[in-house]
Amino acid sequence: MRRAQNAASMLEAIRKETPDLVVQILAPQVETLFGAVGARSGFADVKGLFLDLGGGSVQMTYMDTYAAKLNAQADGGVNYEIAAALAGQSMPFGAARLIRFLETSDSEVRHAETSKLQASMAESFHKLRTSFPTLAATTAAALDGDKKSTGVDVYLCGGGFRGYGSMLMHNDPIRPYPIASIGSYVASGKAFGKTKDMTKINKSYEGKIFGMSKRRRAQFPAIVTVVEGLIAAIPRIRSVTFCAGGNREGALMMKLPLSIRESDPLTCLEIRGLSTMLSPVQDGSGAQHLLDTLVSALPQSLGDVDTTTVFGLQLGRIYASRIWDGLGADSDANSSAALHDAVTQNLGTPGLTHLRRAVLGLTLCARWGTSLGAIDQQLYRSLCAMVDAVDPDALFWAAYIGAVSAVLAMVVTRWPKDINAIAESIR
Repeated sequence: MRRAQNAASMLEAIRKETPDLVVQILAPQVETLFGAVGARSGFADVKGLFLDLGGGSVQMTYMDTYAAKLNAQADGGVNYEIAAALAGQSMPFGAARLIRFLETSDSEVRHAETSKLQASMAESFHKLRTSFPTLAATTAAALDGDKKSTGVDVYLCGGGFRGYGSMLMHNDPIRPYPIASIGSYVASGKAFGKTKDMTKINKSYEGKIFGMSKRRRAQFPAIVTVVEGLIAAIPRIRSVTFCAGGNREGALMMKLPLSIRESDPLTCLEIRGLSTMLSPVQDGSGAQHLLDTLVSALPQSLGDVDTTTVFGLQLGRIYASRIWDGLGADSDANSSAALHDAVTQNLGTPGLTHLRRAVLGLTLCARWGTSLGAIDQQLYRSLCAMVDAVDPDALFWAAYIGAVSAVLAMVVTRWPKDINAIAESIR
């Protein structure tokens, strides 16, 4: 819309028809700000390249909340969102615009537009590397280091990119993929680069692909062209995360105080879960004492943030609040409920990523003995495959933590009334 020849006349027509409605066209920097903040809103911390693919343009910028927190006092008060907006790059290669060039019969026109796109992607990435030292360092490490463990992490939002993510999910090795939401779906750089395979599926598959409208499938060649331009511009992509949030969520987030924007979104789930169990005389200290008891049954390293457990994924309080859920129902029903809640409960909750859902569901299922009927076995295997792909040891620890919790629940038969209840029962 920014580049439309009739943009001014359209705004004037809207003003005449609805004088009380103020409509403005966002500047590229503002669109970059809203898109990146909206995509980032689904996670506690991020470090990576952010891109938003719309109908008329592609926005690219970079965010590193880890570095921002370390340098909070040294950056002159300029927060990372504004820095990302000011450094952001806007390229006129949206899916709706690009598909018109790709559908033309003139091969020279198609080649020229594709070349412009690739050059623009490369130039934009180079400018961002110049603006953000951590991106430059990550890129250098990717070029010099281990190909499997290094590379640039990419976060994608916008309908076009989400469409590509839906195609990847449709073709995921885990079939059927157990979580329907595209938000926080992660693909490896290798899987992301299979553009020819995705194009072939789009052409040959006659059924409905979840998350893909007819319009999006018609634009898929343009989406693939943008993806290929991105792949060509970045030396090595380690992972790609598809984000549910976008401009709308970003605009809402920027209205919130900085302290709320930077808070861990999982805290809301912790508060809601624990508030149903805590009496007026109880507080967070009881929950922490319960967590300390569970962690004491594990090797010390299992409490670290880098481990793929409910503790390492910062799910400890949420998990603890659900250990006594379902009392009165049999273990078969609770095992099944644990898995289904993992993929359906609190949909769209920021911070509750696919991996976190899978680990939480499997651990709670183990707490009830993993007693599953045939219909739930497929969901169980799919969630196991998701976790195993990230950390093969995580399945053992999910089962172990669940078993420890089951023993604890046999000794302490309800949510402890005070912080001494567990200590008095377990010596």
